[in-house]
Amino acid sequence: MALPSKKKLEADISAAFIKFHRDLLGRGPQEAKTYIVQDMVITRFKGVLTVEEKHLVGHEKGRILVKKMRQVLREMYSRDFEEIVETLTGCKVLSSHSDISTKMGERIEVFIVDKDLEKYLEQKQ
Repeated sequence: MALPSKKKLEADISAAFIKFHRDLLGRGPQEAKTYIVQDMVITRFKGVLTVEEKHLVGHEKGRILVKKMRQVLREMYSRDFEEIVETLTGCKVLSSHSDISTKMGERIEVFIVDKDLEKYLEQKQ
């Protein structure tokens, strides 16, 4: 599979994640930015909280509830997230990690892949 440039691949991954979120939840993040760093694919999502979640996170129990709900959803769809990265990069995802900041309304996804993708893309240019 011929890979696009690093910048194009990062943009393609961001777009695929936004589409997946919109198809799954009916809305997606306001913004997504992906970075390929060595053997990691890191995506930062901004504006991920729904209006209801924004109201809930103002209270301690609500914040815990939102974080837990988002964690459960991420676990349910972790294979789908990994498949997006695998399909677009041609790499196998070895592990993935996620966290959400209810204070900032942001989420981060980190995927560890089976090769130094950044170096590989640089050699292909």
